[in-house]
Amino acid sequence: MSAGATTGADPGEPAAPAEPVINTANERLEDGVNRCPACGATEIQLRVSTSMLICLFCRHEWAEATIEPLVSGEGTLRDLTGTTVASGASDIAADAGMLTMKCSGCGAEVVVNTSEATSSRCHWCRHVLTVNEQMPNGAVPDAVLPFSLTRDQAVENIKEFAGRRRRFAHRRFLREFTPENVIGAYLPYMVVDCNVSGDVQGVGEVETRRFGSRDDSETVYNADVYRVDRHVDFTVDDLTLESSTERANMRAFVNTNNVINTILPFDTKNAVQWNASYLVGYSSERRDADVSALMPSLEHQLLSITRSEVYSSVSQYDRGVRWEAEKVEVHGTKWVSMYLPVWLYSYYHEEGGSAMVHYIAVNGRTGETMGSVPVSHWRLALAALATGSVVEAIVFALLVA
Repeated sequence: MSAGATTGADPGEPAAPAEPVINTANERLEDGVNRCPACGATEIQLRVSTSMLICLFCRHEWAEATIEPLVSGEGTLRDLTGTTVASGASDIAADAGMLTMKCSGCGAEVVVNTSEATSSRCHWCRHVLTVNEQMPNGAVPDAVLPFSLTRDQAVENIKEFAGRRRRFAHRRFLREFTPENVIGAYLPYMVVDCNVSGDVQGVGEVETRRFGSRDDSETVYNADVYRVDRHVDFTVDDLTLESSTERANMRAFVNTNNVINTILPFDTKNAVQWNASYLVGYSSERRDADVSALMPSLEHQLLSITRSEVYSSVSQYDRGVRWEAEKVEVHGTKWVSMYLPVWLYSYYHEEGGSAMVHYIAVNGRTGETMGSVPVSHWRLALAALATGSVVEAIVFALLVA
């Protein structure tokens, strides 16, 4: 366990308590060379059908240890206090992008720009060097959840998704639709455990009488009104939050980023300790949001959970409850950064001077698929007119019958 230093504090004031850190670095790979345990070769990649690493020389397969026992600790979530941050989720330093690695094969020094890649090949002996050291720039997380859904399976899911929307899809999209262009990408998330108390206050109504007005044009009801206060203590296990500010940007007029979160959840309990070989052949995106930047998003979701937790206790108010005030008190949190697997198909569509990027996303573990396709507005209008004509015909037939 280690703790970060405090800088710039007033010597006259007591130092703020440092955040506890869980060291998740994969010490077995600290020299930057991932070797096959059977033959020592460095040509290693993920075998998706088994979610295991495979040596391309001797075909030996193995997997890194799951991260859960390392970060769960001995206590329960009820015992969680303060802010606990795993080493891969620490704050980002903007100038920590370049890493010089010493090749253990020949001794040469190889410079890797970790903002763009997490592996490189030694130009002298051709050993593959991978970034396993946790750099403070968000490029190396605590854990990675490997793909288990193959590319062919993802292509079929995307075809099926677009096929169900073929009737109203834009003709140009149908002509240019090439699901084989799907890309496998690891997207950055923070996985958070929480110990929380929530309070909500509002007004609930119980209906006592219902009757119509004199001309039956409206319904009137009488109700008893009650003040409703609720308090709930709860814990949250493995809540996932976007840790890329670009992906969290839900500009609905220019992209459909929101589809990414519709393919949750992921089985994060099966995530394994970081090994850059899991990323060979896939794209990845660097985390650029710190814990403090994600707190508003976390509290927003905890408020939603609070309302859901008290829902069953207000069922007697048959006209519902209007919540007027709510708050959460976060007693403790634990943050682990993680790469989660997504198959992503994108399509750029421009029409009438406006442009939008449409995405179809496939969960790389469960196969859950969601997305958007550009629609043909005149086809939608034609369908609406046809539906309206049918309804008018039915009404006319009833009136003259």
